Amino acid sequence: MNSTPDTPTNFAFGRSNYVWLGIGIAVLAVGYVLMSGGGSDDPNVFDESIFSFRRITLAPTVVLAGYGVIVYAILKKS
Repeated sequence: MNSTPDTPTNFAFGRSNYVWLGIGIAVLAVGYVLMSGGGSDDPNVFDESIFSFRRITLAPTVVLAGYGVIVYAILKKS
């Protein structure tokens, strides 16, 4: 007897969905790396670099774009 079924296996996502998902995860990682840093070694000294354009505006925008790409990858028909 043949132990494998004759019907092909249908996956929920196609190859392009996984490619877009990988792109979205990479964009998320870049956004979180942009958001990191800016701390001070001395707790008595305030560091103004935490309020830079990169951490306040650019990084959250990149993270939201990454989540948008992930949602697109999930909803895209293959």
